[in-house]
Amino acid sequence: MRYSDGAVVCVREVPGGQGFEAATGDGPAPPAGPGRAAEVRTAYEGLLQIRRLVNGPPGPAVPAPWELRRMPRAVALVLEAAGFAPSAVDPDGRRTHTGYRVAAAPEPGRVHVSWLGPPGGGAAEEEQERLSECGRVLERHGWECLLYRGPRRRRFLEVEPPR
Repeated sequence: MRYSDGAVVCVREVPGGQGFEAATGDGPAPPAGPGRAAEVRTAYEGLLQIRRLVNGPPGPAVPAPWELRRMPRAVALVLEAAGFAPSAVDPDGRRTHTGYRVAAAPEPGRVHVSWLGPPGGGAAEEEQERLSECGRVLERHGWECLLYRGPRRRRFLEVEPPR
C-alpha cells in the first residue's frame, strides 16, 4: 500500500488469498491458538505503523485515514488486540460466545460496540463493566466513546473519531 507521502506499508496475505479480518462478533468464533494471536499481533502492529507513517511524530493517539474509512474493522482490531473476546454466532445466527460486537452505527462515521452472548449467559449483567473497559482501551487509541442505554435497556458504546 502506498501513501501520498511516499510511504509504503506491506500487508501479508493469509492462505487462501484472503486478508486478515478482525473478529467483529457477528461471525463464527475465530480460531483459538498461537496462529490467530500472531495474526492479530501483526495486524495491530501494522495499524500502529500506518499511524506513525501517516500521522507523523509521536503525539496524541489519532486514528489514521484508513481507520476512519473502515471503522468497524479498525475498532474490532483494537479490541481483539487488547485481549477482549468477540461474541460469535453459529450458522443459524444464534449467539454462541459472550463478547464484544462491533457494527456500523445508523449515523455515518460512528460504530456501536455492544456486549452480547447466548441467552442466559450473563452478558447483560457484565455489559456495563466490560463496555467501560472497551471504552478506556479505545480512548487510549484516539477514539471518542460514550456509553448509552438502548432498546430493552441494554447498553452500548458509541465510538467516533476525535473532532
